[in-house]
Amino acid sequence: MSSKVKPLTDAQLDAYEATRNLAAELLQSVREMKAGKVHVVMSPVIDARKKTGLSQSQFATLLGVSVRTLQGWEQGRKQPSGAARTLLAIAQHNPNALLAVSLGG
Repeated sequence: MSSKVKPLTDAQLDAYEATRNLAAELLQSVREMKAGKVHVVMSPVIDARKKTGLSQSQFATLLGVSVRTLQGWEQGRKQPSGAARTLLAIAQHNPNALLAVSLGG
């Protein structure tokens, strides 16, 4: 038995979408947020990147990693190691130092 999930066909997706009540789903989400059941977690990697003012692509280039790797870190699917952790700590605490080094200044 394969553990891979097959994508829905267009007809299956259309049938599924036809049964959804998006207004009710949105209202339920708002109720859950108001009740404190939903929490937004800010990734320290996102915070470090935002402090530099760089896009994902620019920040990934600065760190010497792929955009996909950076996205994995930002989404918590992967954890940076070694030098990347050090560079992220610098970006978090002194983004201008990291930017100055990257710009050769």
